[in-house]
Amino acid sequence: MNTLLVFKLVLVLLLLFILFNLARALFIMVKGESKVPMSQYLGRRVIFSVLVVVMLLLAMATGVITPNIRPY
Repeated sequence: MNTLLVFKLVLVLLLLFILFNLARALFIMVKGESKVPMSQYLGRRVIFSVLVVVMLLLAMATGVITPNIRPY
């Protein structure tokens, strides 16, 4: 497999996991009763969001991905 494809796949899976944790926190907030606190899911979301940003910065630094110089 191409490293770019693997990198994109990992990013998409992490973003889906972030959305899943956000949805779980929303469900707990609306429902109001749960054994697991809502902050656990929100904390996971923040940690994985930071991980996504760090992965993007590392990929740009190593040259796996290149930023678009002309965005128009």
